[in-house]
Amino acid sequence: MRRFHLIEIVDQPWCPKAVRDGATDYLEHVINLTNLYRPIQARLRNAINESKTQHVIDLCSGGGGPWLRLQPLFAAENMPLEICLTDYYPNAEAFSRAQEASGKRISFHPASVNALAVPAEMEGFRTLFTSFHHFRPEKARAILRDAVSKRRGIGIFEGTERRVPVILSMLLTPLVALVLTPFIRPFRWSRLGWTYLIPLVPFVILFDGIVSCLRTYTTEELQEFAREFSDSDYTWEIGQERAGAASPAVTYLIGYPRHQ
Repeated sequence: MRRFHLIEIVDQPWCPKAVRDGATDYLEHVINLTNLYRPIQARLRNAINESKTQHVIDLCSGGGGPWLRLQPLFAAENMPLEICLTDYYPNAEAFSRAQEASGKRISFHPASVNALAVPAEMEGFRTLFTSFHHFRPEKARAILRDAVSKRRGIGIFEGTERRVPVILSMLLTPLVALVLTPFIRPFRWSRLGWTYLIPLVPFVILFDGIVSCLRTYTTEELQEFAREFSDSDYTWEIGQERAGAASPAVTYLIGYPRHQ
């Protein structure tokens, strides 16, 4: 199946903030409830170690992403990371919750951060979870180019795939949203209103979920991106990890500079 770069509603400036936050809050809740990115922890740990840093700049963090579940795993292995959440449209309320829940091991940058041109003063290993598919190929390459030019390690992780069974599974997401929304914290009346009275949030979750699958890069396409930097002194790792045979695949692209 070829890649289609259709729009995702949460990316659009005209998307109401309450609807965008409702959709990203749901995604963050599901990611942490299922611990979706647990299978890549070992690879991520190795890449961060090879990058000689304990700082992580999480790009396109949405509603906070998986770091609330991942950070304690690293701490339990005597690797206390300092994580900074960022986004082009920062969800300051969600970021503040992550900061408090983590005992301030997770911080956030309140201003907009462009993943294509991360400020040089933001030092650390870069991560992108469930977000790389938002970028067209030329911008995807620019994200990698910016990391390589500033000699930053980078880890890109996707929990969606461009396969028919995965796309069909997205048809269940509105029902899942209706079931899970009352349990998302903090409680917000606006989230209930945009979910049950005017069900824009379930519609956005369904629409953007299908589009995310159609946009997701395959491992072959990620290898093509990495080949552009084959003459750099970077190590590249590309593949998929699963928690079990029936679990969703996590596609990854990891790069870090080789230190002499």
